[in-house]
Formats: sequence, structure tokens, C-alpha cells
Amino acid sequence: MANNKRICLALDLVDDATLISEYIDYHQPQNAWPQITQNIRDKGIIDMEIYHVADRLFMIMEVGPDFDPNKAPATQAGIEKDEAWEQLMWKYQKALACAKPGEKWVEMQKIYDLKNAL
Repeated sequence: MANNKRICLALDLVDDATLISEYIDYHQPQNAWPQITQNIRDKGIIDMEIYHVADRLFMIMEVGPDFDPNKAPATQAGIEKDEAWEQLMWKYQKALACAKPGEKWVEMQKIYDLKNAL
């Protein structure tokens, strides 16, 4: 557990109340796509939370030492579901202004940690 790392990312949603509601609904536990959940775990993600305010999303991931964000799903079915999920999510998501072309979630820089405060 000592080698685990926390990664925080940000993303914007299309600023449309109906689309935001649909996006949130897709992320409810009962609506999670099992193959996507497995793909997330297979990348070395131990825990993941997504928070929402207005049209902004904030994701916190706890990853293990074997985390590889570019690791392809282990099966053809996993690859197909991953591609379908990503294509569907682009309906709701919009990249931050600072994102590189094709980049969705942008890693945030930690600027404060209470443990290190005097």
C-alpha cells in the first residue's frame, strides 16, 4: 500500500442540464458497465471517485505500483466495450481549454497538503 499513488484529474461536461443528468445516471453503481469496471481495475486502479459541480468533474484515483493508464483491455470484448464507452462519453464531455488534442481528463497539480503545513 505504501507504493500506491493518488492521481487527481479534471474534465468539463457539455453545459446542458439534460446531458449532465444522463452522464450522472451512467455513473450510478447499478448502471456501471461491468466490462468497463473490470478494465479500470485491470489498469491497476485500486479506487476511483468522481465528483461533480455545475459542468465540472473531478476524479480521484488511487493506483498501485503497476498502474498503466495506457494498458489496453485484456480481451477483445474489453477493447470493444472500452471503445464504445469512450465514444458514448464524448457526447457528454468536453475537454478543458488546457487539454492536449484528443485528451479528456487532465491531471491536476497538488498545491496544498495539510500534512506538510506548519
